[in-house]
Amino acid sequence: MPAKKPAAKPAPKKPAPAKKPAAKPAPKKAEPAKKPAPKAAPKKAAPSANASYHLSKREDGKWQLFITGSDKVIKTFATKAEGEAYAKERAENTGRAILKHNSKGANKGKIAKK
Repeated sequence: MPAKKPAAKPAPKKPAPAKKPAAKPAPKKAEPAKKPAPKAAPKKAAPSANASYHLSKREDGKWQLFITGSDKVIKTFATKAEGEAYAKERAENTGRAILKHNSKGANKGKIAKK
């Protein structure tokens, strides 16, 4: 009988190439939680740049000058003429109009027509 050949050793298995993990999508940045704005007392709008000067008579008999949309009195005057002169000077410097309020009659407090 012929001599048996030793059985061929199976070739060592090569390790399978490591699978690269699939690229993970970049984690989404968590958006900061939006907090509702605290409810504050409503603010009055500031007078706009083209607001007018108002000259009106007060209950105490003095005249006052203020800007449209503002509660703040700029200056008070003893007479209407003083108030008109001051308002005219300021209006020329700022480019604003002067609105005079009626002091007597049915239209008291309403803006006088020019």
